[in-house]
Amino acid sequence: MTDRFLHGRRALVTGATSGIGLAVAETLAATGAQVQINGLGTAAGIEAALAAVRAAGAAEAVHHPADLRDPAAIRAMMMAAGELDILVNNAGVQFTAPLSGMSDERWDQILAINLSACFHTMKAALPGMAERGFGRVINIASVHGLVASVAKAPYVAAKHGLVGLSKVAALEYAAAGTRSSGGVTVNCLCPGWVETTLIEPQIAARAAQAGGDREAGIRALLAEKQPSGRMARPAEIAALVLFLCRAEAHNLTGTALPVDGGWTAQ
Repeated sequence: MTDRFLHGRRALVTGATSGIGLAVAETLAATGAQVQINGLGTAAGIEAALAAVRAAGAAEAVHHPADLRDPAAIRAMMMAAGELDILVNNAGVQFTAPLSGMSDERWDQILAINLSACFHTMKAALPGMAERGFGRVINIASVHGLVASVAKAPYVAAKHGLVGLSKVAALEYAAAGTRSSGGVTVNCLCPGWVETTLIEPQIAARAAQAGGDREAGIRALLAEKQPSGRMARPAEIAALVLFLCRAEAHNLTGTALPVDGGWTAQ
């Protein structure tokens, strides 16, 4: 029988219409949480995501269409979401270009979605979590919150900023609640390569170079950075999110946990 230890808890997951975010939403639903999602997509794609969350076990599944570049839209979403017990900031965008060639508009967009949106959601959710004595904020940062890569200036800046922001919030709310209530924690997960549909074209290109061998293509893609040679799957990231929501994790706060196959150990 599934451990539905989050029964009655209310969660919001951003960037949850596909990939890591959807896997997180489904995993939270399977353990009893009422799940609300935010994310882009077609009407059919959004409805498919909601159907998947309901099928996983959510008694309630709602989509918020807020544009995460817009603070007013985020505030409206957070008001509509109500009292949250779990907030997972997963939405993110990336664009690669040399620093000298990165447009001002692209810089602003990436910082807004990857960093400022998290500030706005956390600012809205954390006071209520503290009042109720339980709260879990899990920010999906990136290995690029810990190390840099060329041609990713705004993404690296935003993810480093998210790690720092999360540490500040963790300190400010560390004493909220009790062991029995569960306390309030704020943590980052920092994945390296994750096997999602967004990077499937890169896998396919490397697999073609390896004579159609998908695993060889993945190893070639990861060879420069990720020593394990294996990608994480979205469900594996979701499992770590779920652990951070457990009562036993009440003293695990202010961390940036790499899930990177040894990338940052080098």
